[in-house]
Amino acid sequence: MASDETQEPEPAAPRAHAVHADPNAKTVECQPLPDMVRTPPSRKSPAKWAYERLILYIKNFEELLDGEHEVAMGFTGASAGVLRIEGIGYFDPDIVTFYGTDADTAYPACEPA
Repeated sequence: MASDETQEPEPAAPRAHAVHADPNAKTVECQPLPDMVRTPPSRKSPAKWAYERLILYIKNFEELLDGEHEVAMGFTGASAGVLRIEGIGYFDPDIVTFYGTDADTAYPACEPA
């Protein structure tokens, strides 16, 4: 490298922090980050960055559940309901998608082209 060239420092891995009423709570922020999340956020689209973190939170939540319960999303509004999460995806640059079923309908994921 020539003396007049400067090398940009490697972006830092993401940081996480959580405060919980239960000091023994098993939160995502207190666990080692998997490799997929260690890539600096500046090298990912907002959609991919959110997608990866949502997977961590959903996985952590599922591990705390017993065999009688599962992860779902609740909605409010005129046609409120619950979506049983069966899949998650993203569409760059800024959309995160959820796939699953509610009490009446299955919402299929798209097939790769």
